[in-house]
Amino acid sequence: MSEVGARISSGLATDENLAEAVAHVRRFESRTPSIALILGSGLGSLAESAEDVFVLQAVDIPGYPGSMVEGHRGALVFGRLAGREVVFIQGRAHVYEGHPIGAVTLPVRLAHALGARSLVVTNAAGGINRTFKPGTLMFITDHIRLWHRKLLAGGMMTCDLYWSGLHTPYDLDWTDRAEQAALRMGVGTRRGVYLWTGGPSYETKAEISAFTRLGADAVGMSTVPEVIQARALGMRVLGISTITNPAAGLSPVPLSHEEVLAVARRMRAELEVLVHSVVREAPVSPA
Repeated sequence: MSEVGARISSGLATDENLAEAVAHVRRFESRTPSIALILGSGLGSLAESAEDVFVLQAVDIPGYPGSMVEGHRGALVFGRLAGREVVFIQGRAHVYEGHPIGAVTLPVRLAHALGARSLVVTNAAGGINRTFKPGTLMFITDHIRLWHRKLLAGGMMTCDLYWSGLHTPYDLDWTDRAEQAALRMGVGTRRGVYLWTGGPSYETKAEISAFTRLGADAVGMSTVPEVIQARALGMRVLGISTITNPAAGLSPVPLSHEEVLAVARRMRAELEVLVHSVVREAPVSPA
């Protein structure tokens, strides 16, 4: 295995790795993105809507975490979207794959080091709110994290950084503007609270009952670590969940990852319009 491959498989994400990752990217791409977009399960093709694109494979970036999950092809895609310089983080790594938190959040630190001061996070999620049918696009207004101790234990950040910005993890002013722009373009959205579980298993009926009582509208296995890291860096964050299925405890039949990917692909056109609205309405200054 190559030295780079060994670093990726080990999941290390030190400051040295970050400096090496930035240097590697700058050998190929000099543009400064103002917005980073993390593309969730089945949503990687959204990067194809950008102009003047340059693709950098994640496997070649020192320290960059690899993903083994279908629908998460790893790459950084630089381009212009809605008149803004952006970088797509195409494919994310997950804690349940065995990566430490520091590795999972390296792409956010890398995007920030390259100049991004705003972050859009997308994911495919199970709907807990019974009015959220498959195909619903949900702006995330807050989240519930069940693994908060592991975030600290993983060495992602100091306690001071961990606490910064978490009373307002998602930029609601940005959400308001994006929501209105989407409506003008004929795309309806909902708002809700996202609950993060470690995964990789789907939820039991008892868990969904508990999550409902906690106030969650959707559930998934990603996003929250990246959001916490972004807020610790002072980035503005907007979140979008594509509700691809009823949460496992609400479904009359067993769920599958293939079903999640199929609905995500079906929603591509509508989500693409929404993402353009989000980017167009993005703030130009850090939080």
